Amino acid sequence: MKKALLSWLITILTPVVLILTFVRILLSPAFPPIEYALPGFPADTYGFTQPDRLRWSRYAIDYLLNNAGPEYLADLRFNDGTPVFNEREVSHMRDVKTVVVRILPIFYLALAALAILAFWAWYGGWKISFLIGLGRGGWLTAGLIAFLGALAATSFWQFFSAFHALFFSGDSWLFLYSDTLIRLFPIRFWQDTIFAIFGGAALSGIGLGLAARFWLVRVNDGV
Repeated sequence: MKKALLSWLITILTPVVLILTFVRILLSPAFPPIEYALPGFPADTYGFTQPDRLRWSRYAIDYLLNNAGPEYLADLRFNDGTPVFNEREVSHMRDVKTVVVRILPIFYLALAALAILAFWAWYGGWKISFLIGLGRGGWLTAGLIAFLGALAATSFWQFFSAFHALFFSGDSWLFLYSDTLIRLFPIRFWQDTIFAIFGGAALSGIGLGLAARFWLVRVNDGV
C-alpha cells in the first residue's frame, strides 16, 4: 500500500515538474530574442525596432524574477520623458509577479520531492513502483497537454482569456494596441510561448513514458 501511494505521488508530481520546467525555461530573458527573430513575427506598427523590443522586454522579464517593487517598471522612461509602462500595465505586471512568486516555489519543491523519491526508490528497494509512477506521470502529462492543446487550437483567444480569468481578476490584462506590453508581447508571442510549453512538456512526457517502460524491462530482467 505504501509503495502504491508513493507511486501515485510520483505520477502527480511528474506533470507539475515537466510543465513548469518549460515555463521556467521560457521565463527567461533569453527567450524574447529567439521569438523576435522567428520568420513572420509581426513588426510593431507603433515604431519599436527590434533593439527597442529587446531592451524593454528584458526589463519586463527581469522584474518578474528579481526582488524589486513595481517602481522598477514605473520609473522607466522613453527619451521624451513619457513612462515606458503606464499605471495599468505596471499594475498588471505586479499581479503577474505575484503569480510567478507563487508558482516557482511549487516547481522547485516538486522537483526536489521527485529527486528525493527517486533516490529513496533506488536505495530503498522500490524502483519498480517508482518507474511505474514516473511512466504513468509521463503519459498523464502527454494526455493533459493533448486536452489543453485541443482547447487552445479550437479557439486560442477563448483559451487565452480563460487562462487569464483563472489567475487575474476582471479585465486587468486587456490593453490598447498602443500600450508597451502589447507592442512587446503581441498575441503571436503568446501563441508561440504556449506552443513551446505544451510541445516541450508533451514530448518530454512521451519520452519519459517510453523510457520508464524500457527501464522497467531492464529492472525486471535484473540488468
